[in-house]
Amino acid sequence: MEQTLTAWLLPAITLVAGIAIGFLIARLAPNAAPSRTQRQLDEIQERFDSYQSEVVTHFNTTANLVKKLSQTQLDVQQHLSDGANRLALDELTRQRLLATLHTEDSGEKRERLKAPTHHEMPKDYAPKNADVPGMLDESYGLKNK
Repeated sequence: MEQTLTAWLLPAITLVAGIAIGFLIARLAPNAAPSRTQRQLDEIQERFDSYQSEVVTHFNTTANLVKKLSQTQLDVQQHLSDGANRLALDELTRQRLLATLHTEDSGEKRERLKAPTHHEMPKDYAPKNADVPGMLDESYGLKNK
């Protein structure tokens, strides 16, 4: 009976000790993994915040530059208009110069080229009329005598 008790007691104690050691390792090991994961998450969040800040700065700078460009364009048009008024030799020339400046300024749209509306594939042969022989005809290119 002592042998059967020892045969059962030793594995039971080993099982309890294994569970206790496993529990301790499980409590200590996950603390290291989440902190590493948390550091990575914090680093990614910091990079994302930095990126968002750069995007906002970029678009603010772009808006300011476009505003300056618009003002410069208006200044150039005013300069050209003043020059046309002062330097034109006659009234007709001055009116033509001012008309050119104001048509570009008024936003009149020029007619744009459009792509063809039909989408027919290009042919790898010359189209022919009904009464003319095709290129693959035996008599094509031969003169009748």
